[in-house]
Amino acid sequence: MPDPIPLPWPAGSRTRPGEVSDGDLLLRTARGDSAAFSTLYDRIAPWVFGLVRRVVRNPAQSEEVTQEVMLDVWRTATRYDAARGSAHSWILTIAHRRAVDRVRSEQAAADRTDLVGTRSAEVDFDQVADTVTTRLEVEQVRRCLDTLTDLQRESIALAYYEGYTYPEVAQRLDAKLPTIKARMRDGLIRLRDCLGTSKG
Repeated sequence: MPDPIPLPWPAGSRTRPGEVSDGDLLLRTARGDSAAFSTLYDRIAPWVFGLVRRVVRNPAQSEEVTQEVMLDVWRTATRYDAARGSAHSWILTIAHRRAVDRVRSEQAAADRTDLVGTRSAEVDFDQVADTVTTRLEVEQVRRCLDTLTDLQRESIALAYYEGYTYPEVAQRLDAKLPTIKARMRDGLIRLRDCLGTSKG
């Protein structure tokens, strides 16, 4: 992990006269002094949590990130260079980077979930269409297609009879992709219901 670039955080955690500074505590921590780290932890963790909470928002995740940051401080204390800035700024820079990483990670996970959901929905629509075209007679399908709106009918015909993809259908019909997907879904549901009731 490279040394963080100092950011414009507050200069320090306001040590009282006679108290050991954050910088000294960090230098002692770098030498393996667990008592110094414990003091530094008590002093700086509230600042870290406050910063992380503003970025991450979620309280439970903010607590997790705060613990990760303080663990980073313990592990990488030897990298602190007092000539490059205060210990306080150095630690809060680590905190900010960790918080941003958590937000990005959560967003990436949400995007993956959305993508999987979209693909699953598209597979479901395809399965309905396959069932419709294989189980029912062409005459019934044509009769029920006539009950759809023009956009629904054209979308379904292009996708399921001519083999166009959803984006290609949207382009050919000069419509937005979400509109095409919604119309096709509604149309397939109506088609399925129509074909189901016209059997017999």
